[in-house]
Amino acid sequence: MAALGWLTPRRRSATARSVLAGEASAEAARKTALVEAGAEAPEIEAPREEPPAEPEFPVAGDDLAAAFFDLDNTVMQGAAIFHFGRGLYKREFFRRRELARFAWQQAWFRLAGVEDPEHMQDARDSALSIVKGHKVSELMAIGEEIYDEYMAERIWPGTRALAQAHLDAGQKVWLVTAAPVETATIIARRLGLTGALGTVAESIDGVYTGRLVGEPLHGPAKAEAVRALAAAEGLDLARCAAYSDSHNDIPMLSLVGHPYAINPDTKLRKHARTNDWRLRDYRTGRKAVKVGVPAAAGVGAIAGGAAAAIALHRRRK
Repeated sequence: MAALGWLTPRRRSATARSVLAGEASAEAARKTALVEAGAEAPEIEAPREEPPAEPEFPVAGDDLAAAFFDLDNTVMQGAAIFHFGRGLYKREFFRRRELARFAWQQAWFRLAGVEDPEHMQDARDSALSIVKGHKVSELMAIGEEIYDEYMAERIWPGTRALAQAHLDAGQKVWLVTAAPVETATIIARRLGLTGALGTVAESIDGVYTGRLVGEPLHGPAKAEAVRALAAAEGLDLARCAAYSDSHNDIPMLSLVGHPYAINPDTKLRKHARTNDWRLRDYRTGRKAVKVGVPAAAGVGAIAGGAAAAIALHRRRK
């Protein structure tokens, strides 16, 4: 992927790599959406349970507004990159030892909530080494299968209904996630959404190089991606909505006029209440109480997934 030459210096809290990651993601999302728009309209999966009452917002016919949805634990239970990793392990892309290491990295990050640079770099290198040398088209085809195997049944019906309300109002709806943009695009298409902003991995002649463009689309980089996409699409951010479960997405949520905390962690719940943001919690019982540990993303879930994958590995022997 060619380097972006239109990055202009400006004063902000985000780093230059965050800006680059955000703008690269916005560019990739718009290109993919244009291609998808020329294809046959996807079949939209119906919610599996009674959706909530239609909210007061969005405003029908407001084409200067759009909606931005975080993916992990907002639209889907658990982490997309972990489900994708399970699918790759099943297809023998990497060994059991690498799966255990990857699972531990995901658990540490989700529970600690601290972005230690050395730890984050190690996690990125592990994930990128898995896809290095593989064709983008190959991973896209596998991603379609993995969605059916691990992700389709994990979509929150309540959040899906919120996204559909924006679509019914004639607005575009984008996923915004640290997951690979290819994986995010598959999920967006399956749900009938406009497109996706995700982490952009560099590829040359359709083959992954094992490097990123900028950095993972996380925290400030998400806000930069939304800002860049809104500018390119001519959107008024004050009329847009954003939805997330994590305090890490406060920069993105703060950009829009209609921020929503969905299945919020403790810090986001507190911030949302302080700033009078709307809250929605689609977890039930014990999961809703443990707001400090996002549902299906704690050590138990990840360890359980790793154990399941290891069991599959043993049965293949």
